[in-house]
Amino acid sequence: MANKADKNNIVVKNKRATFEYEVLERFTAGIVLAGTEIKAIRMGKASFVDSYCLFLGNELWVKGLHIAEYEWGTYNNHDPRQDRKLLLNRKELDRLKRRSQEKGLTIVALRLFVNDRGLAKLDIALARGKQLHDKRETLKRNDAKREMDRMMKR
Repeated sequence: MANKADKNNIVVKNKRATFEYEVLERFTAGIVLAGTEIKAIRMGKASFVDSYCLFLGNELWVKGLHIAEYEWGTYNNHDPRQDRKLLLNRKELDRLKRRSQEKGLTIVALRLFVNDRGLAKLDIALARGKQLHDKRETLKRNDAKREMDRMMKR
């Protein structure tokens, strides 16, 4: 069962998201992928640079999520930057759509992971952009926490 343990370690994080945005609400969404995309994700070949979520009609899509081409894929390989549909239930989609239309709120992708059943999931969040002083406050808080952890280890 070593294979199951390996699946759980596949996590790609969007580190900039928590620095740039204040997370208000989190959701876990399924993601529609092609065969070679899931293989590339299992190899850890994904990046969140310039990615964002938006509604097209009543469906939620992630744009700009880069999943590198699968090394051993042939002519069946996927487009690395294609838009991918996110899967949430209707109640969650309606709530996200309503809240994201409020001034200053957006939907950001936080992390991409493979669950214990081998399915790719995307953690998304309803977020508000931080001001410069908020970012400085976050840096100060993280530095203080890191310093306290160092003192506790001694």
